[in-house]
Amino acid sequence: IPKSMVPDLPVPSRGCTDIVCCVLLVVAIVGYVVVGVVAWTHGDPRKVIHPTDSRGQFCGQQGTPNEYGPAPPARGTPRAPHGVRAVACSPPCPPPLQICVSKCPDRYLTYWSASGNPATLEYYRDYCTPEFKNTGKAPPLVLKDKECPAMLIPSTPLARRCFPAIQAKKGVIMVGNETTYDDGHGQRRNVTELLEGAKKANVVLEMRQLAMKIFEDYTVSWYWIIIGLVIAMVASLIFIVLLRFLAGIMVWVMIVMVVLVLGYGIFHCYMEYAKLKGEAGSDVSLTDLGFQTDLGVYLHLRQTWLAFLIILCVLELVIVLLLIFLRKRILIAIALIKEASRAVGHVMSSLLFPLCTFFLLCLCIAYWASTAVFLSTSNEAVYKVFNESACPFSGQTCKPETFNTSNVTKLCTDAQCLFAFYGGETAYHKYLIVLQFFNVFMFFWLANFVIALGQVTLAGAFASYYWAFKKPDDMPAFPLFSAFGRALRYHTGSLAFGSLVLAIVQVIRVTLEYLDHRLKAAENKFAKFLLSCLKCCFWCLEKFIKFLNRNAYIMIAIYGTNFCTSARNAFFLLMRNIIRVAVLDKVTDFLFFLGKLLIVGSVGILAFFFFTHRIKLVQDTAPPLNYYWVPILTVIVGSYLIAHGFFSVYGMCVDTLFLCFLEDLERNDGSAEKPYFMSQNLRKLLKKSNKGQPDA
Repeated sequence: IPKSMVPDLPVPSRGCTDIVCCVLLVVAIVGYVVVGVVAWTHGDPRKVIHPTDSRGQFCGQQGTPNEYGPAPPARGTPRAPHGVRAVACSPPCPPPLQICVSKCPDRYLTYWSASGNPATLEYYRDYCTPEFKNTGKAPPLVLKDKECPAMLIPSTPLARRCFPAIQAKKGVIMVGNETTYDDGHGQRRNVTELLEGAKKANVVLEMRQLAMKIFEDYTVSWYWIIIGLVIAMVASLIFIVLLRFLAGIMVWVMIVMVVLVLGYGIFHCYMEYAKLKGEAGSDVSLTDLGFQTDLGVYLHLRQTWLAFLIILCVLELVIVLLLIFLRKRILIAIALIKEASRAVGHVMSSLLFPLCTFFLLCLCIAYWASTAVFLSTSNEAVYKVFNESACPFSGQTCKPETFNTSNVTKLCTDAQCLFAFYGGETAYHKYLIVLQFFNVFMFFWLANFVIALGQVTLAGAFASYYWAFKKPDDMPAFPLFSAFGRALRYHTGSLAFGSLVLAIVQVIRVTLEYLDHRLKAAENKFAKFLLSCLKCCFWCLEKFIKFLNRNAYIMIAIYGTNFCTSARNAFFLLMRNIIRVAVLDKVTDFLFFLGKLLIVGSVGILAFFFFTHRIKLVQDTAPPLNYYWVPILTVIVGSYLIAHGFFSVYGMCVDTLFLCFLEDLERNDGSAEKPYFMSQNLRKLLKKSNKGQPDA
């Protein structure tokens, strides 16, 4: 075939593109590795998990002074150190007293009352510092030297920390069956003063209980969840294989099945809504009920099923109207899907390629998350001078090891060197926020690069199918591996360029979201309005860049040009055929969405009937659950991801063939010397999709 008949694929003279961006990416990756090594050297994730005492020392950790707590554990009782935090005062004051203990206190007690009873004082000693010797020291001096807390409150352990055991009885807030407590200084206080410090802890406690129940559900249903995901994978694979041979029939069957599945959903929601009529408590509104950790409560409300009914009716109506108005365009989309099925059939390995992309994305996420944790925990314990009287050294940093021999204790007799916070004054600690920002930026850049690599690889493989005059004889022996090798060898810089532009926009969006979160309490309406406008604009910009990048990568795979040239050529090629793009490309996307909806809906309904014991044949096989929606939602989300992985290959194939078709029309005229590469029937249908717009 004369070279003038076909585009340059594969390009014999293909060279490296966007070398500067390639070098920049390599340098950035090397810097990212250095940041990770430095973070792993200085960071300590234990600071996130384990509590510390007032000296910044971990509780219950091997190799630390608090490995076994201040007192030996009781015989036969396992050690589980917790952190106890005394009531804080208003600044400026020393940091609150935090002590590592073996278990949380279970009673109200003050040091003044315990000091007069040896047995009670022995119990109290477990909640004092290791330096407390109980040698008859006066209570005021013990409290002044912060050797013991002024009071103990009945507490419950949460995340290795002790929080007040707050409970409500008949609308009355109580702690340890009391509504007031002695603060250790002779005053009675209301337990409601403890709410501010413990209200978030109670929410966390409820969430932990919910998480434990969810975990129990996973332990008894994990193998059934895997079976459900395998069914979704097999169904997706069968659907794809059938598209290869029965594309037209499968598309219409898919459309009918989606309409029927949604219709059944509407029927089921109406029956549940009607069944709850007259039942006690079913007419409570969602707003009055509020948030409940037991999500099953919402299924006993008529308003919940009414909301589901309205949503499904609207979705059904929209899909039916779209099918009516796009009935002619669906025929053209079916023809393009048939051609895509042939291409996928010749490159069957492309169906497994999303697993490679998924694996690389998991590596990016794991590296980013671990680096972020180590960076956030790489601060050092900072100690400062605290005193009650006037002292020129107050607030200055100090070292506990040398503090007693320094001039500070001579000039300020009541000064103490206490743990203040985790921080640091070195250059590394000052630029931690910059390193965190760099970590986020590199995550977006590398994640977008991995996605771009997957897109250009698939585009190269499917383009080699389209431009093969004799299919599959003129195709490479391994089109997917050939395209992958070309992408890495010649176009790493172009992929880095496109992913860099997208990463910059995404980082700006993350920054705007952070500012919006910080300004929620602000009353400046103009600032909020401006921020909302910026968020909307950058959201639209991100969507446009993703669309442009996707088509630019296809042009890179075909011609081997640099990113800017490919993006410009792809954009103007699409603009010259804007009617085809608006009609055909979106119709195929709609059909693929219906395919995913059919698979997810079918598997979801099957999971619903199974886990709710409504299938009589396997009624005794289904496991007992706390929340049956846990495995059902897991199966639905997993099924969607599996179906999306299969259909994303088809989507990339359709986009590549569509762009190749537009190039084919512009380069060739259908003569004997310059024949079209696409089948004649498909070409006629695609030309009809451009009715009203002259051919290029």
